[in-house]
Amino acid sequence: MGVAQFLLIATVMLLGLFGVLVPGVPGTWLVWAAMLWWSLHERTDLAWILLASTTGLLLLTQVVVWQLPPRRFRGTGITRRTAAYAGAGAVLGFVLVPVVGAVPGFVGGIYLSERLRLGGHGQARASTRAVMRAAGTSVLVELFACLLIVGAWVGAVVAE
Repeated sequence: MGVAQFLLIATVMLLGLFGVLVPGVPGTWLVWAAMLWWSLHERTDLAWILLASTTGLLLLTQVVVWQLPPRRFRGTGITRRTAAYAGAGAVLGFVLVPVVGAVPGFVGGIYLSERLRLGGHGQARASTRAVMRAAGTSVLVELFACLLIVGAWVGAVVAE
């Protein structure tokens, strides 16, 4: 696989991660499509195992998200800045404390954004809870699944 193709796959996966944070963008399916693209070009046992695992994980994720309350973005204080802080926190947490760090990083990013916006700890804490109840949990589930997939792909690429 050429460098250009590798960079395109990485870009689509990155867009998928950002897409999870944006309402209406099929971020999880962008990550899956990038994994499919990589698997079709690699054609190794590891590539097919990752594709099958990715498919299973994303289907399970969709079932879990469907069981959660519907996302309600309006009136909860969820801004683009909040989503950006939450996403950056999840990625940073995922890197610093592999896998499990994404959850506290995501919530911490929301808290930091709300603390900067509102000024006080009590208000930021209450706002963070409201955001997590309104949409944060379903976004976190999808983002966590996509981070696992991208992490597995990076591990597979490095192992080659």
